[in-house]
Amino acid sequence: MKSILILGGTGAMGTPLVENLRGQAGVEIFVTTRSARPGGSNVHYAVGNAHDASFLYPLLESRRWSAIVDFMVYTTDEFAGRVSRMLDSTDQYIFLSSSRVYADSGEEMLSESSPRLLDVCQDRDYLATDDYALAKAREENLLFGSGRKNYTVVRPYITFNDSRLQLGVYEKEVWLQRVLKGRSLVFSRDIGRAVTTLTYGADVSLGISGLLCNSRALGEVFHIATAQSFRWEEVLQVYLDVLEEKLGRRPEVKWTDTSLNLKLDRASFQVKYDRLLNRRFNNGKILSVVPGLRFTDSLQALRECLLHFLDRPVFLRSPGPGDWDSILMDKATGEASSRGEFPSAKAYCRYWMARHAPQGLIEKYLRMKFKRSVRLSCGR
Repeated sequence: MKSILILGGTGAMGTPLVENLRGQAGVEIFVTTRSARPGGSNVHYAVGNAHDASFLYPLLESRRWSAIVDFMVYTTDEFAGRVSRMLDSTDQYIFLSSSRVYADSGEEMLSESSPRLLDVCQDRDYLATDDYALAKAREENLLFGSGRKNYTVVRPYITFNDSRLQLGVYEKEVWLQRVLKGRSLVFSRDIGRAVTTLTYGADVSLGISGLLCNSRALGEVFHIATAQSFRWEEVLQVYLDVLEEKLGRRPEVKWTDTSLNLKLDRASFQVKYDRLLNRRFNNGKILSVVPGLRFTDSLQALRECLLHFLDRPVFLRSPGPGDWDSILMDKATGEASSRGEFPSAKAYCRYWMARHAPQGLIEKYLRMKFKRSVRLSCGR
């Protein structure tokens, strides 16, 4: 009997992975979750926070795991404190990294050996942080330098499903929620022109399923991404077409020359070191090891996922007083969030003051927050 532990397996990739494995003979699945969920057949849910060592370590030691699939997001220090235990507890540790680790490849297609930002970037302010792409690369290095080979590094890129629909740097909780409330959508021409790749989450889960307990995957790195690429402005057009079809009106778009997040200093790193870079993938390596893997047409699947979501829209959160994406969008369009969108009068007052503050004052405040966060990250 193979026993597989999935840490944080309730998201866009984890949920379909569990469904792929559900009911398979000779396989027993354990999934960590923060809230109780119904199991059934060969799937069991362990309720707890996998960041908490007092919950995780007894689970790791409860048996010898055939494989561990780790969807959790760690700081580098947190991962360094547990990587040995992970490797000691299993025959195969599948670490979910990210294709955001790659540096700019220009017009070339990315392969698993393409340069990483951590290795070639010269931006000292960026390198002083534990930004997501840098943290993932540093954590990869801990695996590469472990002296072990019972790991597999997986680098998905932007994934989507019915509940996760991204537009540039924005999650649907920002861009789509404001559209459904009748406000304008804000998007930038610089990101709109960039070439990107979005992969259906279920396809990534099928790739991971093919790597599970596969000896050819041990000690290897794979990005699991479609070879299909397109510009972000094409993604926007798909979204606008669907919204016009469902709402009976085409949402207004306020175009800016550059991304608003470039004003947010630390948030600007995701723009400069990912969304403005062209992302095209050569997925020959994963297809050679999982030859039955087929990738869904991304633009068609995006259309279907948005249609399904709009039939029963549920947002994970509403913009709050500290949601700078929404504040900057409202400032760019001259619009405003209503009092009813905030949990309290105090929260609305904080939003109102930020919304009406001079742009230069907001940018100065955000730069101060950024410098403090860098000092803290360097002092860990």
